[in-house]
Amino acid sequence: MARFFQPKKQSTINKKHQLVQVARMDHHGEGIAYLEGKPVFIEGALPTEQVLIQLTENKSKYARAKLIQVKQESAERTKPFCPHYHRCGGCNLQHLSHREQVRYKQESLSQLLNKFAGLSVPLSPVVSDVDLGYRRRARFSLKWDSQSKRLAFGFRQKNSNHIVDIEHCAVLAPTLESLIPQLRALFESMSQPEKLGHLELIAADNGTVMLLRTIGPLTDSDQADIVTFAQQRHVSLYMMAEAGNPRLLNGHEPVYRDTGIEISFQPHHFIQINRHINQKMVHQALAWLALSEEDRVLDLFCGVGNFSLPIAQQVKSLVGVEGIEEMVVQARNNAALNQIVNAAFYQANLEKTLIDVEWAQAKFDKVLLDPARAGAKGVIELLSDFGAQRVVYVSCDPATLARDSQQLLQQGYQLEKVGMLDMFPHTSHLESMALFIKM
Repeated sequence: MARFFQPKKQSTINKKHQLVQVARMDHHGEGIAYLEGKPVFIEGALPTEQVLIQLTENKSKYARAKLIQVKQESAERTKPFCPHYHRCGGCNLQHLSHREQVRYKQESLSQLLNKFAGLSVPLSPVVSDVDLGYRRRARFSLKWDSQSKRLAFGFRQKNSNHIVDIEHCAVLAPTLESLIPQLRALFESMSQPEKLGHLELIAADNGTVMLLRTIGPLTDSDQADIVTFAQQRHVSLYMMAEAGNPRLLNGHEPVYRDTGIEISFQPHHFIQINRHINQKMVHQALAWLALSEEDRVLDLFCGVGNFSLPIAQQVKSLVGVEGIEEMVVQARNNAALNQIVNAAFYQANLEKTLIDVEWAQAKFDKVLLDPARAGAKGVIELLSDFGAQRVVYVSCDPATLARDSQQLLQQGYQLEKVGMLDMFPHTSHLESMALFIKM
């Protein structure tokens, strides 16, 4: 008998408003309530609150809901300081007091390490500083609307590609924030504003930097107007087409001196966005490594030398490894700039085998690693081969830190210290540092 395909029935979502009690928050900052035993994730809801919700997604093991109204507020709920908060996809924890944000992140870090790695250790004191005006870097989306004759200038809306127009950003360095209305006026006066793509602003220690990405060649007059703007305001101007490298059209290469060492970088290179926390973070990492003049240190995912160069000043030798060749060259230049001669930098894909790589055959007394959100899944399996007695792991994702910690435990390391770094106040992003010691 012939069988005919019958598509699965789409499960309907109950759109009726429902009153729920929020039990806790997940490590992304969303409130969690329960309906018939199923967790419901609610952005903007806080523990202990009674909230009215409307389901937006209903899976077999979880659901998501839109927050309609807070019926009973948490004592820790606070009024968001930013007028763009409810639409912008940036600072998603402004409705929670900063003190409670820190406590929540500490708790999330502890819970994730315990759940996924079976680790339980008292948390070290939080590394914190100012919670406003701390961002020295921001990337803005630009899009010209030919119908309204207006330029969308701002950040992406929550869960959307729509651009939220902004005039102010309280977490941005004041020197950068003050440029927003001036740049908007400049771009809207251009003859072809539709050629604009993205804008990056950076508050370097030697001046403001502007990197403008375009989606097509600008007219000579438009480019001249942008250069004039930069010259009048003493802004270092880089321009970058869809393909290719940034071109410096005005000013000089940016530097930062968070730890007394001059570190030069290109505007598209990764640097820590919070100079206050970066300074304290580097000092703590060096202290946890317990460096001596005879140490040989390996810095994995070294970037342009943020940790490497301060470490090199205190030890016998340092090897820094980075995946992006351009940043390796920059790190070498920074070592020369600071007259540091005991540091060597290499390019390597740390997700692939390192069997035939010369530096990977050496032994090291201490290792520091600062990977991206994906963690250090490839190289973490090799750490015990280096012979290091101490490993400091700087993480921007507690879930991958917990995963990689399991590997270190299996290699005979013990978690000695772990602490939260308040790198991104008012967001759910969680930076942390862990110290492992070989037993």
